[in-house]
Amino acid sequence: MTKPINTPRTRKVRREVRGGKGGRGRELQRSRRRVRRPDPRSIRVTTGDKSLTCAAGLAEFGSFVRERGLDRELATSFGHLKRTAQVVYPMGAQLRLLLDLHVVGEGRPFGVEAMAHDELFVRLAGGCVPSVDVLYDDLARFGRDELACLEALMAEQTLQRLRELRPKCIHVDIDTTVAVLFGQQEGALPGPNPRYHGRPSYHPILARVAEVDGICGALLRPGDRGFGATDVPTIVRWLERLRKAVGPDCLVRVRVDAAGDCTELLAALDVLGVLYTVKARITRDMADAIACTRSWQTVERDAFNEPSRQATTLNFVRAEWAARAGHTVRVVALRSRERDNGKQVFLWNDLDYTVQAFLTNDWGASEDDVARTYNDRAGIEGLIAELKGAWCIGKAPSAVFDANHAAFLLKLLAHNLFRSFVAERFAPLARWRTSWARRVTILRPGRLLRSGRRTTLRTTEVHLPRLQC
Repeated sequence: MTKPINTPRTRKVRREVRGGKGGRGRELQRSRRRVRRPDPRSIRVTTGDKSLTCAAGLAEFGSFVRERGLDRELATSFGHLKRTAQVVYPMGAQLRLLLDLHVVGEGRPFGVEAMAHDELFVRLAGGCVPSVDVLYDDLARFGRDELACLEALMAEQTLQRLRELRPKCIHVDIDTTVAVLFGQQEGALPGPNPRYHGRPSYHPILARVAEVDGICGALLRPGDRGFGATDVPTIVRWLERLRKAVGPDCLVRVRVDAAGDCTELLAALDVLGVLYTVKARITRDMADAIACTRSWQTVERDAFNEPSRQATTLNFVRAEWAARAGHTVRVVALRSRERDNGKQVFLWNDLDYTVQAFLTNDWGASEDDVARTYNDRAGIEGLIAELKGAWCIGKAPSAVFDANHAAFLLKLLAHNLFRSFVAERFAPLARWRTSWARRVTILRPGRLLRSGRRTTLRTTEVHLPRLQC
């Protein structure tokens, strides 16, 4: 049984990492003492101290970004968008300001109004924070070439971590999500929407490397775009870029849900030389083949020694597969008595099995290994939920589609940078979700002190050694 995440020990670790003390309930109980809250009116409150900051971690994060050369890269790649002599806020500085804004948890450019009072944020912005209108206008400057450059820069943060790790095998999960919109944004069109039927939305597509939990490809699309053959060139470009980073000896496995049951995509993945595991759409002819098969292998039994999971490789070929010379697909079927989520497919009246099918070009793995490899793809669902909740990728700040696309990619760039920052500077926290890692590493109180020509930032300490217990 998996150990619960929110255990008393875990809660204690989180408190100690932030510099807090453990609970003293047992000690107070033995001495027969009760906690008594003081009268808050007895505390003297003063204002006017402009040296305080609520995001002291931005200084260390800024140092990390500068060491990576990203400040220079932003200025070089996007400086041409604002070149006149009257420019006060260069484009590179504006993009860095937006990255800092997203790292502290603000999902819209309007959040700069809340951070304009923070002494450290203002200092890192160059001593003057621009108005919200300037930020919106700067996002609207992005065109197709700039968006492609920004997407490559975002993916490079993940590829750089892979070059440092030199893995022997990586798993690439590809998925789409729905960003529901309630305004009049350009490109907001009705499309596939399981919750708000007929509601205008965007339909972005993301690619994640499971080993580093980073985004290696992203594209914002109008809401009426589904996943299909038109997206194959984009995915091929992402995988080719990924292959250059990890080298020819690294095994690349691609996992896609039922939307990836597309002959063009499967053929393209075969040509690239990657292994794929795709959830199959159980069409009528495939359902007939599954129902008629008798060669089931038991892979798991219940407490009464009855088969609970059985798997088999089907002798099944779709017509479009046969039409492509040399294109073969292995079809693995799995039936289970214990599956209680996802789409339920029952094919036998006398058996309470639900069925799933998977498409793969890995002919050496067992049927059960194919199914378990696909199930590990569930990590991208949690990452998308985190990107929506902690990084606000579902928010569209502008009425212009390209501006929203730029904001979308900037948030993903901030996410990749933050995960790299935590992994390098706070390694024991690398598996923490953004909400907790942000509290510990970024949202720390501090005070800026100026003495002579030197600026000092006093802040709380992060007690990382305790995590290694």
